Amino acid sequence: MMRTERIPKLLKRFAIPAVIANLISALYNIVDQIFIGQGVGYLGNAATNIAFPITTISLAIALMLGIGAASNFNLEMGRGNPEKVKKMVGTTYGLLLIIGLIFTLILLLFTEPIIITFGATGDILHYASTFVRITALSLPFFFISIACNAIVRADGSANYSMMGMVTGAILNMILNPIFIFHLHWGIAGSAWATVISQTVSGLIFLAYIPKFKNISLTARDLIPNVTLLKPICALGLGPMFNQFSVTIIQITTNNLLRIYGAQETIGSSIPIAVVGVVTKLNQIYIAIVMGISQGAQPIQGFNYGARAYGRVREIYSLTVKLVTLISISFFLIFQCFTEPIISLFGTSSQAYMDYATRYLHIFAAVLFVNGFQIATGLFFSAIGKAKKSAVLVLTKQIVLILPLLVLMTVVFGVANIMIANPIADFLSAVVAVYFIYREFQSMPKEDRPFETEIVSG
Repeated sequence: MMRTERIPKLLKRFAIPAVIANLISALYNIVDQIFIGQGVGYLGNAATNIAFPITTISLAIALMLGIGAASNFNLEMGRGNPEKVKKMVGTTYGLLLIIGLIFTLILLLFTEPIIITFGATGDILHYASTFVRITALSLPFFFISIACNAIVRADGSANYSMMGMVTGAILNMILNPIFIFHLHWGIAGSAWATVISQTVSGLIFLAYIPKFKNISLTARDLIPNVTLLKPICALGLGPMFNQFSVTIIQITTNNLLRIYGAQETIGSSIPIAVVGVVTKLNQIYIAIVMGISQGAQPIQGFNYGARAYGRVREIYSLTVKLVTLISISFFLIFQCFTEPIISLFGTSSQAYMDYATRYLHIFAAVLFVNGFQIATGLFFSAIGKAKKSAVLVLTKQIVLILPLLVLMTVVFGVANIMIANPIADFLSAVVAVYFIYREFQSMPKEDRPFETEIVSG
């Protein structure tokens, strides 16, 4: 199927479930933000923003293992090595559970020092510590659901992968209003809704272990094999660096707003709350673009492994066209419907609304180029060139955004911190154009029939 089916039909088959799964995953945070904003207020939204780096750090590790294992899955199946795939997948499942338990223990023991480091102010500290202590309990299941989402999709079960994510997110949407408004649990209610939802989602992906189509896992396979960590982690470096750099940016932004916001009339809490809201809004856009790009990855990886270079070019081209169309659409939505979108998360005050409206307008100023950059980074991961994927990520997040955030805040104040994002978005897209041009120049123009015969045989 990967070698002979029409590319548009293949992408539709893999991308639609991936987009739905990613959107539903993004809704975990969006729903929390909306209900907390309406039921607790902007201090509750600020608290979830302070806690959000924990999610992105967890995502970084889960995506490194999940996408790394999934990319190897597709490449090695394309090369005809199912036994190697089996060992890699088993190792990944085992590691995810171990790392998740370690993270839970660390967060329960050092809650307050961690969230203070993440930028919590005095009026946010109680809300943030309550939220973190509760949500830490479901981290092992969160690791499993995020990472194994990619692995199950690589096995050809995109609908099962989607179902695992959708079930948890729907449960989260049902439980949030019950716990916050009917039981009056406040921010703790949202945290417990998240715990229950993530646990259910994780159990669904654990239940897939005996259902794999292309491999047969045993209990012994789940014992981590350290020698397999290098190839797994190597192909997951791009997504990992992306999430880790996002975490660094979140922590830096929160602390800049905490320090310099306190010196201005607007204060610190409103900017921190606004950044949290805009970040969660941006997740919806990222979820769709990532879903399309992730749906393309199994096709790109298998055909690259089988040396079907014409199909590799075709799937990349189609993916870029689709994500660019999505990017333009979201650019227009964020620019034209700013106030109604922001109002979903609570209005609080006119100062809050003014700052949030301006922030979103500028933050999304060149959103239309982001999809291309994301799709290109994931393409390099899919074909086994993780270093290029990592360089693209680090160029944008560390080389560009980080120093720009500091410069804009120190020189022009918290009112202009968001200008760093569109500048970095544009320049990183230029770098991605150069990388992909060089890649296709060096890639063979024709397929290699000998390797194709081995695969089909």
